[in-house]
Amino acid sequence: MDRDSLHAENANNQGGNKLVGLVLVTLSAPGVLHQLTGVIVRHRGDIRSISIIEDQGGAANIYLEVDVPGASEALVSDLQGLDVVRSITRVESMQKIYGKRIIIVGGGAQVGQVALGAISEADRHNIRGERISVDTIPLVGEQALAGAVRAVLRLPRVRALVMAGALMGGDIEAAVREVRDQGLLVISLNMAGSVPAACDLVVTDPVQAGVMAVMAVADTAKFRIERLSRREF
Repeated sequence: MDRDSLHAENANNQGGNKLVGLVLVTLSAPGVLHQLTGVIVRHRGDIRSISIIEDQGGAANIYLEVDVPGASEALVSDLQGLDVVRSITRVESMQKIYGKRIIIVGGGAQVGQVALGAISEADRHNIRGERISVDTIPLVGEQALAGAVRAVLRLPRVRALVMAGALMGGDIEAAVREVRDQGLLVISLNMAGSVPAACDLVVTDPVQAGVMAVMAVADTAKFRIERLSRREF
């Protein structure tokens, strides 16, 4: 998947379709998802996201985001008519509420400073109608960090990853190259090790790295990394 596809992945209205968020309380039993998806297919819906929020006491709370052509009332009605569905609630999509995500991984001190810049800049753009959220996880150890980098592609709505540390290399570099090959923007602090050489952009100041990460993914910003004449700052 290229970067243009990542940016368009969760658009609310494409080709007349509308992204609908649904929270369903269903029986917890084999075949429930099969019945739900069967109804969605009949309505020409495209499932963009699905998660089981909670599963206990014989019931499951399932969250779905579905692209549906035209009005969604008929889809909701047919889902409600299934014997396995106890209730269904329409909600705003996570894309509309939380928007694009920036993930920051690395050492605690560096992660905190990158987050400071990213949150401050995201606030500026979100006031103007953008939706950007910032997630962090302080980690130590090559395998833990490499695993976290690879797992980013399994998270919904992620647009950029910031590597915030003092020394990263080895399998972490390999993981960075893997996620970049699949279209994810990766920004690194200027650190020891081989990770900076594998990233799209290298920034010395951690606060500035957070700011630039937000600017790179915000539709309300004119900053684009591909237009830069150099990649280290």
